Amino acid sequence: MRITASLLPAFLGSAMAASIPSTSGSHIASSSCTFSGSTGFDLLSKGHSSCKEIVISDLQVPAGKTLNLDKLNPGTTVTFAGKTTFPYLSSGWEGPLLSISSSSKLTIRGLSSSVLYGSGEKYWDGLGQKGPIKKPKFFQVHNLEDSVIEGVTILNAPVQVMSINGCKNLTVTGFTLDNKAGDGDWKAGKGGRNTDAFDIGSSSNVVIDGAKVYNQDDCVAINSGTDITFRNGLCSGGHGLSIGSVGGRSDNTVKNVLFENSVIANSENGSIDSNAAICDTSGARIKTNYGTTGLVSNITYRNVKLQNITKYGIMVDQSYGSSSKNASPTNGVPITGFTLSNVTGNVLSSGTNIFINCGDGSCKQFGWNQVDIKGGKKSSKCLRVPSGAWC
Repeated sequence: MRITASLLPAFLGSAMAASIPSTSGSHIASSSCTFSGSTGFDLLSKGHSSCKEIVISDLQVPAGKTLNLDKLNPGTTVTFAGKTTFPYLSSGWEGPLLSISSSSKLTIRGLSSSVLYGSGEKYWDGLGQKGPIKKPKFFQVHNLEDSVIEGVTILNAPVQVMSINGCKNLTVTGFTLDNKAGDGDWKAGKGGRNTDAFDIGSSSNVVIDGAKVYNQDDCVAINSGTDITFRNGLCSGGHGLSIGSVGGRSDNTVKNVLFENSVIANSENGSIDSNAAICDTSGARIKTNYGTTGLVSNITYRNVKLQNITKYGIMVDQSYGSSSKNASPTNGVPITGFTLSNVTGNVLSSGTNIFINCGDGSCKQFGWNQVDIKGGKKSSKCLRVPSGAWC
């Protein structure tokens, strides 16, 4: 149904509605619509397909419900204003809290004072996705093309934050994840866990620029995809900038990835160990799954600063996910072309500067220059370190 300017106020009820001149074409929406308060959710669910410009202002989403903005008309702009609240559901659920998928040429933006609040502190138990209560994932961005997400701020996400899958030509700028309140002792049953900021799969030409991430898991984890760039970012408190784990899925290729001009601070690895009792931090890591197949090719970290990393400054592990800690790394997911340029910083004395664990002949064309990681231990367990790298 197409809603004309004269019908919008009656249709939207207590939600504000403003119109702009209509545009010809039966599938082109022309309305500007604002949805807010406790009644805005139902009205948005019924009316968003007829709105070319959607403003979500101080909206309260019912507990256990997804704010579903899938299949928007191409060219739609969605603006978040004020506080969008996703309340706690005591019985738990898997989410997502927000889905914007299956469309093209969208602009999703958050105004400077806006926040999407996930009530994560009520879910956090130090167990993440393995806890007795299911925790909702936050933001599903699937099958979007030629779209932009800008200025979005998320506060207290229960678990995984942004799932990017099946996307082409997606740009994310000025994104903030503030999960600082989730820092806690997992052994004591406190704190957030599995709060990955960006999980990327089966996507191409994705750019994430200027993100600020404070969390307890990967800042970025790329499981599959090509031509992906993360730049001008800050990653604090989590597992750093990660490739993988790769292998064992329907899509097992990661190619042409650039991490540049970024800071990884107070983190486990440049990455984080999923078995850590308290959230460790890492810097730069590549993980390929034990006994699987796939390909990792042309990965570059350039101008990346590590600060106070607790576990690994740089890690390459080709035995990830093995049931045995002493398993030999496998070579079914070769890593070809791993470049580090001006990657510097410090690891705490309890951590390890560099760890490399490669399968037979499966780590090639490593080129490291101006790599200076200090403060941690020198690993005695590195295996098959390729030419061009060191341990």
